[in-house]
Amino acid sequence: MPQKPLGIALIGTGFMGKCHAMAWRNVATVFGGAHPRLEILADATDAQAAAFAAQFGFARATARWEDAATDPDVDIVSITAPNGMHRPMAEAALKAGKHVWLEKPMALTLDDARAMATLAATHSGQMTILGYNYLRSPAFQAARRMVSSGEIGKPMAFRGVYDEDYSADPLLPWSWRMTHEGGGLGALGDLGCHLVSLMTALMGPVSEITAQTQIVVANRPSPDGPKPVENEDSALALIRFASGAHGSFATSRVARGRKCRLQWEIHGTEGSIVFDQENMNELWVHRSGEAGFTRHLTGPEQPDFTAFCPAPGHNFGFNEQKVIEARDLLSAIAGGPACGPDFAQGLEIEKVIHAMAASHGAAIRIER
Repeated sequence: MPQKPLGIALIGTGFMGKCHAMAWRNVATVFGGAHPRLEILADATDAQAAAFAAQFGFARATARWEDAATDPDVDIVSITAPNGMHRPMAEAALKAGKHVWLEKPMALTLDDARAMATLAATHSGQMTILGYNYLRSPAFQAARRMVSSGEIGKPMAFRGVYDEDYSADPLLPWSWRMTHEGGGLGALGDLGCHLVSLMTALMGPVSEITAQTQIVVANRPSPDGPKPVENEDSALALIRFASGAHGSFATSRVARGRKCRLQWEIHGTEGSIVFDQENMNELWVHRSGEAGFTRHLTGPEQPDFTAFCPAPGHNFGFNEQKVIEARDLLSAIAGGPACGPDFAQGLEIEKVIHAMAASHGAAIRIER
C-alpha cells in the first residue's frame, strides 16, 4: 500500500518562511515523488497565520507554534522563526518525534547549540538539517568536487568575505536582531556562519582562530529613545585549519554598497578557485601552467541544475537552493544519504563563530 505523503508544519512567515513554503510546494515538481502535505502554518496571531496559510497553501493555521510543532499529522517541522526561538521550537519538535528543518543560526549561544545537538543524538531516527542553502549551489558543488578530486592540488589557503549593507544606515531602527537575548551574535550569526559552512566544507575543520569584532553604530533609534547595539556589526579573523592550511575571514552587515558579497577563493598547490555569490552561476578556475583564470558557467551537466532547467546560461537562483535542501531532507528520511549540516555538524559551525566573538585578538583553539 503506498505510504502517505509526509506532512509539513511551517513556523514563521518572513523571508525564509516564504522560501521554505516555496521549496515544499516545488520539490516534487522539480525532483519527482509525492507532493508533501502542507498541514499547518504558525504565525504570531490567528489572523496573520490564517492569511499566510491561504497564501502559502497550508490547510490549517494557528497562533500557537507549540501546536504546529507537535501536530499528529505532521512529520517535518520547518522553523524560520526569530533566533531566540530556535532552541525551544526545535527541541519541542524533536521530542514530539518530528524531523526538523531549522534555519541558521542554530541557536543564540554555544550552550544552546550543544544541548540541541545532544538531544538530536538521542533521536537518531529523526533527521535534522540546518538552512545553509549556499552549500546546495551547483557552482559550489562543482568547486567541492574539484577540491576533493585534487584538481587544484592540496588546498593551502582560503580567503572569504561575506558583506551586506542592510544595517549601514545609522538611522535604521533598533530591533531584536541587535541584542544578545533576541539575536545572539550579530554579523557572525546572520552572515558569517554561512561563510564558515562553506569554508569548512572545502577546507576541513578549523583548529585555531584569532579574531576581532566591531560595533560600528553603537546606538539605534527606537520609539523609547536610542537603544544600544549589543552584538557585532563586523568581524575579522585569521584561521588555521586542522590540515595545516591557513585562511582569512571577514563579515560585515554595514558594508556600504554590498548586497550579497559572499566571496571566497582557495589557493591550492596546482591551482585556484574563485567564487562570488553576486555572480552565483560562475566559477573562475586557474590551473598550473595556465596564464590566468577560466570562467566556468553552471549548466545542465550538473544534476541539480538540469532538474530545474535543461538549457545552459539560463542561471540558477537563491530559492532553488532551498528546493534542493528540501529534496535532500526528504531523501534522507526515505533512507537515502544523510543530509547536512545536521545539528552535530551545525554545532561545529557554532563553535567557530562563537570563538571569533570571544577571541578579542587572542588565539583560541577549537576543540572537536
